[in-house]
Amino acid sequence: MEILIQNNQKQHPVDAAYFQSQIGQVLEKLDETDCELSLLLTDDIEIQELNRTYRDLDKATDVLSFPQDEDAVNESGDTLLGDVVISVETAARQAEEHHLSFNEELILLAIHGILHLLGYDHERSPQDARIMQDKTQDVFETLFPGRRPSGTSNF
Repeated sequence: MEILIQNNQKQHPVDAAYFQSQIGQVLEKLDETDCELSLLLTDDIEIQELNRTYRDLDKATDVLSFPQDEDAVNESGDTLLGDVVISVETAARQAEEHHLSFNEELILLAIHGILHLLGYDHERSPQDARIMQDKTQDVFETLFPGRRPSGTSNF
């Protein structure tokens, strides 16, 4: 398993080693250990540009996912899952709204993004939304037993 993290923002400190360790636990819970995942931590301006370019939505968002072709592999033969982009700026705001710590919110968004890479899609139907929400909460509670997003969270 290879987890590549690029932190393009400086507003909110992120412990990259700890974050990487937690993402490893997420991938283990999802039985995705022979894979490569790229994570970009950014701000609202950059994620808005990506959202405008790739989704034709000219607004900031919390997380974006860019899956690789399903047959894509790296030089080690590991599956290339794709890229997850998280606005750390939005995560910091949402953490309070969701009654989570900043780190918990980052992980929640990463889980959501990774599930999209694996084919889950809450926008297809209410049933798919429920499946994705249940999977998100199951994985989240593995890392943070007894904790659940609340408040305005729809994860």
